[in-house]
Amino acid sequence: MLEIRADFAQPALQKPDQQQWVASPQPGVERVMLDRVGDEVAVATSLVRYAPNSAFPDHEHALGEEFIVLQGEFADEHGRYPAGSYLRNPPGTHHAPFSEPGCLIWVKLRQFDLADQRQCALSLDAEIPATGAVARELHRHAGETVRELAAAAGAEITLAAAPDVQELLVLAGEIRWGAQVVGPFGWIRIPAGAQLAATALSACRLFTKTRPFYRPLG
Repeated sequence: MLEIRADFAQPALQKPDQQQWVASPQPGVERVMLDRVGDEVAVATSLVRYAPNSAFPDHEHALGEEFIVLQGEFADEHGRYPAGSYLRNPPGTHHAPFSEPGCLIWVKLRQFDLADQRQCALSLDAEIPATGAVARELHRHAGETVRELAAAAGAEITLAAAPDVQELLVLAGEIRWGAQVVGPFGWIRIPAGAQLAATALSACRLFTKTRPFYRPLG
């Protein structure tokens, strides 16, 4: 069984210049495995890149799928979703995705609580404040909280310690986290009980979430 950053008691960081793209089973679709437990059926967080006019056959998400369209346009039989779209497909849903112009998405698989049946497609469009940072809650269920953050240059960004793993994805702008500068599409994961403190180096937009429903296969 493939394991990538599978020790969730350790922090993790993936910057854009560290990305290693690998082919998926479907021609024209590549991915960067951010963390993963499992082979093709896996608890996984990934960046996925669709070449123009590429597609995936119809498939079911038995334990749910959550994703953000970062670039281009993602589509399926339910609609077309431009960059800045945030989608949740709950357990038991299925679709046949494709992209005519090509796209880049950040996607999480098999991480839903079975009782979480909310399906949604939202736009990540929070306005950058003149000072400080503002948060918009996108979803909450049991121990999971998903938010969009918008921060002015120089703002302090803090994820308070939580009983579950937390993640941060930079959508636009740059932040400083310790000695690291993390730009667009950089991803950070911190363990349960840890706090994340960062500074916005420019006006930025971020996506954050708790991750309480990690499910080993079996």
